[in-house]
Amino acid sequence: MKPWGMIKDPVHGYVHISKIEKDVIDTLPLQRLRRIKQLVFADLVYPGANHTRFEHSIGTMHLAGILCRALDISDENTQIIRLAALFHDLGHGPFSHTFESILIKKLNKTHEDLTPWIIRGTEIKDILEANGFPSDDIAELAIGKSRKYKPFFNQILSSAIDVDKMDFIVRDTHHTGAEYGKVDIHRLIYTMTIVDDNLLLDSSALPTLEAFLIARVESFKAIYYHKTARAAQILLVKALEIADEELNICEFSSPDEYIKMDDYSMWYLLKQCERSREIMKAIERRQLPKCAYERELKLEDRTIVNLLNLESIRKRVEEEIARTAGISEEDVFIDTPSLPSIPYRHSLDFDPMDIPILDIEENKRKVVRATEISKTIDVLRGFLNIVRVYTYQQYREKVREAASKVLGELPNSAKISY
Repeated sequence: MKPWGMIKDPVHGYVHISKIEKDVIDTLPLQRLRRIKQLVFADLVYPGANHTRFEHSIGTMHLAGILCRALDISDENTQIIRLAALFHDLGHGPFSHTFESILIKKLNKTHEDLTPWIIRGTEIKDILEANGFPSDDIAELAIGKSRKYKPFFNQILSSAIDVDKMDFIVRDTHHTGAEYGKVDIHRLIYTMTIVDDNLLLDSSALPTLEAFLIARVESFKAIYYHKTARAAQILLVKALEIADEELNICEFSSPDEYIKMDDYSMWYLLKQCERSREIMKAIERRQLPKCAYERELKLEDRTIVNLLNLESIRKRVEEEIARTAGISEEDVFIDTPSLPSIPYRHSLDFDPMDIPILDIEENKRKVVRATEISKTIDVLRGFLNIVRVYTYQQYREKVREAASKVLGELPNSAKISY
């Protein structure tokens, strides 16, 4: 863990890196992340949101190191965890999560499935093995699914309050200028502890945890699920799907082929493709569909979102709305973003949507559910589900009326501000 040098990060300041970290950072799989934006089309709303998966990966590694030191984890294991944190986003395709839809549709895979594949199939494996680090184990740990290491290793990288989320909440706040994510993440880090090989948060940090979870929900609503950003993503997904028929985007057979794709190369391909060219021109000119109908659904309405996430059913509902509005089905788009607000991976006998907290009462330590001691977290528990219907400006009123008939009239409190 002897520092090799430093990287100046706009969020965390100076980030010290070791020699092996420097070596893997200089590989093509890591350098490619410089050409993949963290927030796809958020810059259409927040012009400063042009940061990349690369700097997020550096920040996640940095926070992993701070947490390991706070937990008094050995240097060797700290290095393993830092490397896994650095690699956690390697599997992302062009346009980050937007590309996920075509990966799932064509290959039934997500970026998490591709991350270990890239680690094992590129120069990263050679560097790890040459330095005595187990590439297979680190590949699984990078996505929080290692079966070799103790549970808290995975929880550092994949839990309700993991280092990935801590970094992107504060980083995305910094670059967008939004105020939601100004949370004291170091308070969370320094009040974490390990009990029975599980990562727990001390109850003294409960107010900070509440602020963190609220910030995450509000950031999703105001940044990640912003209507304008999602409208552009809808068009991009359409461009990817129709271009795939001509370009065979998902016909890559090796990690080396996959990592040739980034935002720059894919944007060029989509503009060259005759079928997707006009869509890309519309995105470039910010000629986007408008949200005509929006409904926020509670947990008990989750079935509706699950149904609309099935392509055949969503298509049928789009056709019904278009028919009712008297317009072409090509001009109606249903979007169903949803956020599992408190997912958590642990081996304790808890509901998987709850967070274990270490509480001390009368000098006795006990592990409790966060929802038992926080009404705020109990309210946040579950899902944030949104159903939106988009169309073009000239059809907006027709589609609003049609969507209200098909999907249900909105209460006044849920109506969109025009």
